[in-house]
Amino acid sequence: MTSSQYAAAGVDLTQAELAKAEIGRLVAGTRTGLSLGDVGAFGGMVRIPAGMRSPVLVMSTDGVGTKVLVAQQAGRYDTVGEDLVNHSVNDILVHGATPIAFMDYIAGHRLPVEMIAGVVEGIARGCRAHAMALAGGETAAMPGLYAERTFDLAGTIIGVVEESDALHGDLIRPGDVLLAYASTGLHTNGYTLARRVLLEQLGLTLESPLPGGNTSVGTALLAIHQSYMAAISPVLTQVHGLAHITGGGIGGNLVRVLPAGCEAVVESGSWQWPALFQAIADGGGVSLDEMRDVFNLGVGMIAILPAGAVTDASASAARAGVATWVVGNVRSGSQHVVFAG
Repeated sequence: MTSSQYAAAGVDLTQAELAKAEIGRLVAGTRTGLSLGDVGAFGGMVRIPAGMRSPVLVMSTDGVGTKVLVAQQAGRYDTVGEDLVNHSVNDILVHGATPIAFMDYIAGHRLPVEMIAGVVEGIARGCRAHAMALAGGETAAMPGLYAERTFDLAGTIIGVVEESDALHGDLIRPGDVLLAYASTGLHTNGYTLARRVLLEQLGLTLESPLPGGNTSVGTALLAIHQSYMAAISPVLTQVHGLAHITGGGIGGNLVRVLPAGCEAVVESGSWQWPALFQAIADGGGVSLDEMRDVFNLGVGMIAILPAGAVTDASASAARAGVATWVVGNVRSGSQHVVFAG
């Protein structure tokens, strides 16, 4: 099969080469002092930071789900790229790790160069913000599996932490406080239900005003997933545990870090849901239990720490521009999460 036949079948090698060149430029801009090897090699290489006594690699793979459909509808692609990085950074921050390398995977069909470049631009921006190398990735053309100009997006992050400093949740004790860190919106979870309620049931467009809010539906839905690295890393030594609030909501994620004999009590009246979540609940008649199961409800991260560390942690978050508030506490009990109030 010649290259022209391959293009007729759905894979344009000329466009692929143009995209590869643009991606190479963006990747080169993220290289750090830990980077090794050439851009475009079969594998990406990074050094372990010097001076570590017993380094442990912390890895995580994730995607941004159906948020890519909102990006496609809006014609803006860089935001989901940055979302992917920030989500991944938060996942390893939970274990006290510092990110050192990232790899992305974009799969789709007949994606214009500017679309691919937009996604990678956002990924590169997120990597630079965390002094992390975009060590490589893959752009796969898959006609027959994806419709034209549609894609899926995933990534893998590698971080490092001293073994003695790694967070596992085992330090959490009854009497510890739950400190909530504000989310910037849905982050990267719950978009299937959000799109159904806002765009289908309510018939809103991305340009429509958000009910009860002061922005458009599209702006609210595409708000970039907050990274909590700058807010939390300065006080990590005072933190007993961290929970990244993603799919499964507060209850489903907070329970993942609780040790045996500890029960987390979340005071549901300690904060007001942002307008986006209230619009989904009201517009779709979504029950309280389902809202709690699907969405972060305005809380993107929860730190579990001694009461005496709250002032320092809140001040650190404020310097990073992230709002915090005490949302509950830990008490003796079975290993689960209780909503009170």
